Amino acid sequence: MAINRTPVLKRCRQLGIDPVVLGYSSSKTSNRQPKQRRKESEYGAQLREKQKVKFIYGVLEKQFRGYYKKAKAMPGVTGENLMRILESRLDNVIFRLGFARTRKEARQIVTHGHITVNGRRVDIPSYRVSAGDLVAVAPKSKDLLVIKSALVRNEGFMVPAWLEVDIEKLQGSVLALPERDQIDLDIREQLIVELYSK
Repeated sequence: MAINRTPVLKRCRQLGIDPVVLGYSSSKTSNRQPKQRRKESEYGAQLREKQKVKFIYGVLEKQFRGYYKKAKAMPGVTGENLMRILESRLDNVIFRLGFARTRKEARQIVTHGHITVNGRRVDIPSYRVSAGDLVAVAPKSKDLLVIKSALVRNEGFMVPAWLEVDIEKLQGSVLALPERDQIDLDIREQLIVELYSK
């Protein structure tokens, strides 16, 4: 399996992403002068937007292209469908519920079998949840330090309107799949659609 080992803060700086979006706090301040960039071409802007989305969700090219094809085949706006597919990944849902500090941590929690969906253990991070699904921490995993520390750190964390969380029971419900205005990321998904449409 391919793994992206790029240092997170360095990649955030390259793509112009605030590390907070990924669940990291960047207290480091750089005293380097920003490089003078040439005017970005149309293709450059499209590519940067695609790289930004792939990096935020931790998806590599082959899988991302597959998501794009699914989004294109679905009724509605392709870009919005693509964002909806990415947001409904199980690792992202765990991050959004506040059970993990970052999406990478959420992916590891899922892979290690600490999460159930509708009472059944699921260990596939790319598993897509549906409206009405009940996502919970497995009974044997409720005392895990990594989940407890995430809950402490995420106290006061805003759970998106399309999800509902019960911290006491360590579970959350998917009320509906998200609309584009419920996804709080600064992404111009239309540029990605244009890039793949060439």
